[in-house]
Amino acid sequence: MQRLPTLFISHGAPTLAIRSTPAHRFLRELGAALPRPKAILIASAHWESLGAPAVSLAEQPETIHDFGGFPQEMYSLRYPAPGAPEVAARAAALLTGAGIPAKQSPNRGLDHGAWVPLLLMYPDADIPVAQISVMRDGTPQQHEQVGRALAGLRDEGVLIIGSGALTHNLAEWRTNDVDALAPDWVRDFEVWMKDKLDGQQRDAVLAYRRLAPSGARNHPSEEHLMPLFVAMGAAGPDSVARRLHSSYEYGILAMDIYAFSDAATNPITT
Repeated sequence: MQRLPTLFISHGAPTLAIRSTPAHRFLRELGAALPRPKAILIASAHWESLGAPAVSLAEQPETIHDFGGFPQEMYSLRYPAPGAPEVAARAAALLTGAGIPAKQSPNRGLDHGAWVPLLLMYPDADIPVAQISVMRDGTPQQHEQVGRALAGLRDEGVLIIGSGALTHNLAEWRTNDVDALAPDWVRDFEVWMKDKLDGQQRDAVLAYRRLAPSGARNHPSEEHLMPLFVAMGAAGPDSVARRLHSSYEYGILAMDIYAFSDAATNPITT
């Protein structure tokens, strides 16, 4: 079985599901460019747990509309993928085996950080999906360790996705124009992050809040960048980062998408 890459996806605003932006169009092509996974384990910035990561054992996860004030069309969307409780249980076992406590939720559904990108990537909703939380009080290093513990799932046909945002300061939202120009403090952070990921400078990436330009301004709270570290850790310490997509939405949201894979392999055809 071909070892799968891991992905970090910037999922933007919920309307990414219905608005034909560059990121929307790219995600609609991405699923077909990947080897087909047996199941998906997705870490979403919109499920936070305290003290330890949590996994969902839901057999048929509901579509959670965890947002307000959006077009009515958004609330009629459903993503009826089957759950992957065996994958979730396996993830919990791998975490526990690595000395990381793991919580289990019997019926947690898929929040929009999970189902919006999956709706675009795999619109038939025919691949089982399990969700894993980020830790509200967790550091980048702790999330990378979570990813490392989960790495073995890649050899079992599981696609590990971190879904968050490369930049995410909603207090700086100034426009409803999806094509608004990004300010320098967003662009500088994106360029810095690409440079460090391209150069496999993992320690710098983990210390982004101290080292990156406007690190804290782009992430006043850190939950939307934590999925990046899960994906990075799950790919292994020698993996290569490849930026698959870059665009901006509403000025403040850098919509970067990264794949992490072994240096000798490149299973993505896009």
